[in-house]
Amino acid sequence: MEQYAYIRVSTKEQNVERQIFALEPYHIPKKNIYCDYQSGKDFERPAYQKLLKKLKAGDLMIVKSIDRLGRNYNDILIQWQYITKEIKADILVLDMELLDTRKKSGNLTGTLISDLVLQIFAYVAQTEREFISQRQMEGIEAAKRKGKKFGRPEKEMPEKFEEICRRCKQGELSTRQAAELLGVSHTTFYRRYRKIIDKTVSKGRRFGTSE
Repeated sequence: MEQYAYIRVSTKEQNVERQIFALEPYHIPKKNIYCDYQSGKDFERPAYQKLLKKLKAGDLMIVKSIDRLGRNYNDILIQWQYITKEIKADILVLDMELLDTRKKSGNLTGTLISDLVLQIFAYVAQTEREFISQRQMEGIEAAKRKGKKFGRPEKEMPEKFEEICRRCKQGELSTRQAAELLGVSHTTFYRRYRKIIDKTVSKGRRFGTSE
C-alpha cells in the first residue's frame, strides 16, 4: 500500500506550508505529494490527474480539508466514488475524521459513513445554490426575454461516445481506457458516462437498448 497526499492552493502566491505541516505525522515521501496551484472549480488539474493515474487498489490519498479536493460537492461525489469504488483506494480528510474510508473497528466500513456525510454535504450545498438561484430568477428571466443567453452549451462528445459507453458498461473497457479512446479527459468522460447510465436506469431499461 502506498500513501499519497494532494495539496491545492488557488495561486502560486498562496502558501502551502499549513497543508504540508498537517501531513508530517504520515511521513509521506516527497515524490508522493502532488500539488496544484489552481482553482478548485473543477478537476481538470495536472497534478490531480497525475495522482489519479498513480493510485491503485489499497492505496491511501490524504487531503487536509475537503475544499482542497474541490469546491463543487456534486463533482466531489463523482471523484470520491471513482476513487473508492473503481480504483478501490481509500481517502482520508484530515480536518474531518468522518471522511475516512479506511475500515473502522467492527464490521462497519469507513466508506459507508464517508459516503453518507458527503451526500449530506452535497444536499446542503445544492439547497444553498437553489436559494441563490431563486433570488436571481426574476432578473434572469427578464434578461432572457430580451434575448440574452446565459452559460455555454455542454461539450459535444465524439461520435462513438454511446458505443464506447456500452463497451465500458459491459466490462470490455475501463473508464480511463474509454476516455483515451475518445480523446477526452477522464473526468469529462466519467461525468457524462454516469449521466447516461443514470438516465437509462431511471427509465427502467438496459443501457444500449431502445426498449
